[in-house]
Amino acid sequence: MATPAPSGSVFGMPGHPSLELVSTTAELTDPRWEKFVAGHPLATPFHHPDWVRLVAGCYGFRSFAVTVSDEAGEVRAGLPVVEVRHFRGGPRWVTLPFTDYCAPLVSDPQEEADLVRALEQASKAAGVRRVEVRAPLAGGSVLGPTAYRHVISLEDGPEAVYKRFRRTARQQVRQSEEKGVTVRRATRPEDITEIFYGLHVRNRRRLGVPVQPRRFFRMLWDSVVGTGLGLVFIAEVAGKPVAAHVCLAWNGVMTDKFSASDDAAWSLRPNHLIIWQALQAACEMGCQSFDFGRTDADNEGLRVFKKTLGAVEEPLVYGTLGAEPETATSHEGMIGQLLGTVIRRGPLVVCRAAGEALYRYAA
Repeated sequence: MATPAPSGSVFGMPGHPSLELVSTTAELTDPRWEKFVAGHPLATPFHHPDWVRLVAGCYGFRSFAVTVSDEAGEVRAGLPVVEVRHFRGGPRWVTLPFTDYCAPLVSDPQEEADLVRALEQASKAAGVRRVEVRAPLAGGSVLGPTAYRHVISLEDGPEAVYKRFRRTARQQVRQSEEKGVTVRRATRPEDITEIFYGLHVRNRRRLGVPVQPRRFFRMLWDSVVGTGLGLVFIAEVAGKPVAAHVCLAWNGVMTDKFSASDDAAWSLRPNHLIIWQALQAACEMGCQSFDFGRTDADNEGLRVFKKTLGAVEEPLVYGTLGAEPETATSHEGMIGQLLGTVIRRGPLVVCRAAGEALYRYAA
């Protein structure tokens, strides 16, 4: 396994010859890193150490932070990193796996340049040939856009947010309520490990893709939702769950990370009502924005859904350093297609078993 570069790589700051910056790798439990992340205005729930540890811990990866600090030891810029491995090739550093958007925590272009240099130095010293960042990276190669993110500003309150819904979206919220859909917040682990997960597995089977291991959501409750860093919304009709969303919330941002619904209940518009309830909750918590997360470019229906709720669409562009990604072979493509067919046609246990065995390799 590759190991982080030792601390002590020093370089001067252009224009400030008397100021030396030190690039280091730090544990996520380092109080200096925790203080830096908690106080940075660009930090989102995906930068929070608990989210990074969740992803790394569930799939057996190693996590740390690459930082740039001043002579006094104060962190000036940084990124959380997870080291991942695939069936072939060496280790990669990813910021972050299974994460839609995770930008460098910097205050100006010079700090970003210093951080990129730190990433290059640390990865080279650790024998890592490729670094992937789920955001644009100054001086890095560009991946995308092959997807979009959609963000709603909450700064002017829930009433103004609702008025920016398109007329059809407001109608669907009202129709959902009139048809007896109610939304409650999860209060126990089973709400995510049983109710949400049951809907989620069925959605993943319909799409022909493996589902995350159930333990991921158990850990998500224990380390994120249960500690106040997220909420789970469940839509029900006559006591029967028909949709559920898992949202992360921290540092002024709520992110709609996971969602699932019963396709037989789509005519009841439960997702419209959940989003409206989530937006109101985000405003109550003092969030300034609501992030719908990643949407693939070819998923036109989902993109339209998010825009009808007043979201602003922007392309998702990722940055890389080092070697180019390995291209999947035609043989691997055929295996993927076969697996999708088996999942769609098989019982739910096939989707779950595929996820247990293979999901970590999608990082």
